[in-house]
Amino acid sequence: MTDRRQFRDLASPAEAREAIRSLDLTPDPETVPLDEARGRVLADRVDADLDVPGFDRASVDGYAVRARDTFGADEADPVVLDQVGTVHAGAEPDVTVREGTCAEISTGAVLPDGADAVVMVERTDEVDAGIAIRTAVAPGDRVMFAGADVAAGSRAFGPGTLITPREIGLLSALGVDEVPVRGTPTVGIVSTGDELVRPGGDLHSEAGQIYDVNSYTVAAGVEEAGGDPRLYPHAGDDYDEMERLLIEAADECDLVLSSGSTSASAVDVIYRVIESEGELLLHGVSVKPGKPMLVGRLEDSAYVGLPGYPVSALTIFRTFVAPAIRSAAGLPDPQTATVEGRMAVRERYGEGRTRLMPVGLVETEEGTLVYPVDKGSGATTSLVEADGVVEVDADTAYLAEGEAVTVQLFSPDVRPPTLLGVGEDDPALSRLLDRLERPRYLDVGSRQGRRRLRDGVPDVAVVSGPSDRDVDAVDLGGWTREWGLLVAPGADVSGLADLVDGDGRFVNRGGDSGLRASLDDELDRVADDRGVDRRDLTDAIDGYDLTVKGFESPARKVLSGAADAGLGLRATAAALDCEFVPLGTESVRVLANPDRTDKAGVAELEAALDAGLDDAVVDLPGFDPDR
Repeated sequence: MTDRRQFRDLASPAEAREAIRSLDLTPDPETVPLDEARGRVLADRVDADLDVPGFDRASVDGYAVRARDTFGADEADPVVLDQVGTVHAGAEPDVTVREGTCAEISTGAVLPDGADAVVMVERTDEVDAGIAIRTAVAPGDRVMFAGADVAAGSRAFGPGTLITPREIGLLSALGVDEVPVRGTPTVGIVSTGDELVRPGGDLHSEAGQIYDVNSYTVAAGVEEAGGDPRLYPHAGDDYDEMERLLIEAADECDLVLSSGSTSASAVDVIYRVIESEGELLLHGVSVKPGKPMLVGRLEDSAYVGLPGYPVSALTIFRTFVAPAIRSAAGLPDPQTATVEGRMAVRERYGEGRTRLMPVGLVETEEGTLVYPVDKGSGATTSLVEADGVVEVDADTAYLAEGEAVTVQLFSPDVRPPTLLGVGEDDPALSRLLDRLERPRYLDVGSRQGRRRLRDGVPDVAVVSGPSDRDVDAVDLGGWTREWGLLVAPGADVSGLADLVDGDGRFVNRGGDSGLRASLDDELDRVADDRGVDRRDLTDAIDGYDLTVKGFESPARKVLSGAADAGLGLRATAAALDCEFVPLGTESVRVLANPDRTDKAGVAELEAALDAGLDDAVVDLPGFDPDR
């Protein structure tokens, strides 16, 4: 029997942070050209080697004078001085200002010998006898003296300064062309799992393959945190290949991140590489998602093993690893962004671990509602359907509906969607949503759409098919769509009777789908005609309980040869080149939460229905507006 590593004593989140803090992933400092320094952090103090400006200069266009020569001058009794020359910016003065004289001067020009002030041109006039000065000035007026901005020898910037365009400006003024900066932590990323294929590669779904999500997601997170990500080849589940790639990455990088193979199953053996070639400090942390986390040292590098599921991997990275990368790069923590809101629904929890619960936000007149977005750690859509996380203490049994919570946004740039919609998936709806500013739509099916609308969470629900449950809502409009059977070429299926009485393989939609409700309604009519129970018919259909989610999914099963017929739309059959057996027409309705009809996003959707519905359905076979 293969040995397994069991999760017994899970580390607390605080212990996990301390373990990562104990690792050294700080790179050596480096020197970069000034034009590459933006966004970097100074490693050493920068002192001024010269005065800025390096000379006394005029701060306005006017006349350089001796201040004492202007004593008593005013609008009624100006002082007239002889002009002895002109001084331009960027030129060395060739005149001297003596008693009773002045020199014309440009902004930024060197103050000529003898002058100690400048009279702005607006307070002078040219007269036959010279230049009439209509105001008195004091020594230093309209003059920036040498070193007034930065004096030679002074401290310009200290270590740890984040270099922005402002700092670039002063460094330029000091003549600095190379800047000592903190090094950028190099982070090697190694993915494991025989099922993974890098995006762009050939995917064989029939063999259980999926695209590698974590490598590119984590690499983007590393770069955002101030590190330099380096992708290594995929290691699969081969121990020797894992060992080779991890050691190679450890030789070349300050931090090594792996994803996958961190759990306690027989094939998840990456911890053995760390124990053999380095030091394993931690295996398992008491958080959800992300329990199977590894922390250790490998060669002279720091090592963290991320879970394989994308939501778990990114949650662990964001919570524990990104702060360590920022610290190693010398970057400040990002601006904290939180939102106070109320739970839209009751959420139970009792697993005894700190929960980092992904949540979405919806704005109402009464404030922000917070709803859980939890499709499981393997669902990548959770990454984009959530706006942040609510940290739930390990001892919390549930969050009550209406309970106040604090949402840690994924970034300060996160904004709640202008419209939150839920319900049926539909090709015409997708086109209408494209016309809105920033909507979010969760295709949970018509039955779930009605339920969530009754709970008061979404702004709108899009529903189709028959239902025996009413919902208090405002009907904004809708359309009809023809539905039926999507049939493989050559299959002997011309109606429901062929599925009931024959041996053809069928693929159905999920129980929350409006199309499924329409099919069941039609089966009820067939059962009545035959004098049997509907269950007798569904038991006779091979594959009735085989369900898929999307409106195109049954057609793709049929085209792949996995089924003879599937439940779908005429428009889908036309788009994917399937044969189609019509069974009926169903109405699709857009229902608005009655308390949010004045919300801007709802009004925008209603306007799109009024003005753009014809265009949305014009080239969809079997679709018609139904206002």
